[in-house]
Amino acid sequence: MPAPVIQRSPLLVADGWRDYQLLHCGFGMKQERWGRFTLVRPDPQVIWPKTGSPEWRDWDGYYHRSEQGGGRWEYKKPLPENWNIGYERLGLTFRIQPTSFKHTGLFPEQAVNWEWCSERIRAARATGREVNVLNLFGYTGAATCSAAKAGASVTHVDASEGMVKWCKENAALSGLAEAPVRYIVDDCLKFVRREIKRGRRYDAIIMDPPTYGRGTGGEMWRLEDSLWELLRECREILTPQPVFFLINAYTARLSPTVVVNLLHALLHDLGGTLEGGEIGLPIQADGASGKVLPCGIYGRWQAPV
Repeated sequence: MPAPVIQRSPLLVADGWRDYQLLHCGFGMKQERWGRFTLVRPDPQVIWPKTGSPEWRDWDGYYHRSEQGGGRWEYKKPLPENWNIGYERLGLTFRIQPTSFKHTGLFPEQAVNWEWCSERIRAARATGREVNVLNLFGYTGAATCSAAKAGASVTHVDASEGMVKWCKENAALSGLAEAPVRYIVDDCLKFVRREIKRGRRYDAIIMDPPTYGRGTGGEMWRLEDSLWELLRECREILTPQPVFFLINAYTARLSPTVVVNLLHALLHDLGGTLEGGEIGLPIQADGASGKVLPCGIYGRWQAPV
């Protein structure tokens, strides 16, 4: 079979949201609407000036960074501990909860990848295939829920017990409490190696590896040092005719071309197509100009049609 064809892809913009909006960006901060509430959070990519009024006064929660590291939330009035928002295009619902490290439990720009995976799964199932998906570094499970909603069986793996529990809650909110999802708290590399020994195979793999991290036993993860090792092990658990392989990354040190090159080296004998690029969110205040906040990179392979 010929090597995969590499396609050069433009920036993918997650513009299908109703319950989420990126309202303004400037001077290292972004103002977002998460359902009923507006939050202001730091973002290191935002190095351009603020738009609109010099001070954003319309917010419910504001995250202040500390010079000692970390930070704290300031609230104008008490907010609920958590609340829900939906992604109507896929019929999904997610729990939003501001955390002490500024995150909310969801990366809305990833909607472009949820839709892509859902399309691949539905297309494969339309031919009569069952699709078994592995989601590594699964976080709170938005990709897991989107794959399960499309009809796949999913194995969700994350080293954090709290994140895996959050994924279960998101699945229940999305009507997937009884869906065929396995929830695993484990170091991703160790889990994949055990799956090799068990002889379990997957039709598709999704991974969102961190720049740095630690496994359940304190194992150190550095993206540049560890990613290829993990990818080689993942190759061993792919079925003979896999459906897709998706890598997300957030480190500024990694180019999408690097991710594409890694996937090409890994899947060179499977044909199909490869693409990679940036993903981002439209900035509503600058909608007329088409300004977008870049939020990460991706590389993804799909089987020949």
